[in-house]
Amino acid sequence: MSEETLGVGAQIQHTEFGKGVIVEVNLDTYSIYFHHLGAKDINQVDSRISVDKFVKDESQRLSIDEVKSVLTGILKEWSDATELTTFAEKWKGGSLILKPGKEGLQSKEIPIDTFFHKIVMTRDRLRVMEQKINSSKNLSDEEKVALQQYITRVYGSLTTFNVLFAEKEDHFRGSVSS
Repeated sequence: MSEETLGVGAQIQHTEFGKGVIVEVNLDTYSIYFHHLGAKDINQVDSRISVDKFVKDESQRLSIDEVKSVLTGILKEWSDATELTTFAEKWKGGSLILKPGKEGLQSKEIPIDTFFHKIVMTRDRLRVMEQKINSSKNLSDEEKVALQQYITRVYGSLTTFNVLFAEKEDHFRGSVSS
């Protein structure tokens, strides 16, 4: 069979189902109409197909890689999925110990990577909130600016945790002075 994708209207011969006409071209299958069977989806590389009348597929389809790229972009922009962020090597395997100021109370020890993960989730959710504010049709420009200023102040409050991040571009930043 030809390496080129067949188009709608191509006539084929299938060793099991007989003569058929392609009525739809999908990503990896043809929907082929057989007179006595109706339409059947058959893999485009099925070796039992031979071409009686070639019709070129003129459709412009996205490749799987193109679809993945588009979906990845959408998910990055609109989900609260955490992007890959690493924390400084010196903290790996460490723990955070919270020691109460009152005598007789027990300290709390938290693995630092668990704490780091929560900080990163907070940052990522703030980013999603910013995107939702910016794309909101219900907020005026003044309301958007006011909410953005609150978020900037939250980032500023979280700069204490920048010591945990391996990369400077992952740091929290408050308002930048000129």
